[in-house]
Amino acid sequence: MSIYDFEVKDSDGNTVSLSEFKDKVLLIVNSATECGFTPQYTELNEIYNEFKDEGFEILDFPCNQFGDQAPGTTEEIKEVCRNKWLVPYSIFDKIDVNGENADPLFEYLKNEQPFTEIKGKGATALKLMLRKKDKHYKDNNDIKWNFTKFLVDRKGNVVRRFEPTEDLGDVKDAVKDLI
Repeated sequence: MSIYDFEVKDSDGNTVSLSEFKDKVLLIVNSATECGFTPQYTELNEIYNEFKDEGFEILDFPCNQFGDQAPGTTEEIKEVCRNKWLVPYSIFDKIDVNGENADPLFEYLKNEQPFTEIKGKGATALKLMLRKKDKHYKDNNDIKWNFTKFLVDRKGNVVRRFEPTEDLGDVKDAVKDLI
């Protein structure tokens, strides 16, 4: 199995094969439009704009599983992303990333790059919140919150997982190393 074996729905409901992204560096993100991490769109846009001409793509998957912070339809979310956050990259259909209805792509990503730790600015607060909900949150590979990111190299290997609190400068450096 490879990342290129998956099909997903775009924000218009069309089926998209990830094989369309062969030979590109990908950053796959589960997002939310009403989250404390939502301002990350600004830095993600900057990273995208810097590297898009060198074979880099961001694939954005809205998810409402964390604090109901991605309300509305996929179309409404896309409108907020385009108009408020000026998101220039691909936005896909709203999905679940954990649980029995988790999108198969995210199940694959979690298996390829398991959870290790939450670090970076805001890590302490996120850990406290997660511990209140599930004191064993560290013991599984589930996505912990909005704006978890997976980096995929040009050969389709899932090479890194970034938790939401990790510095986007580190994300940018990792992308640059693969370009």
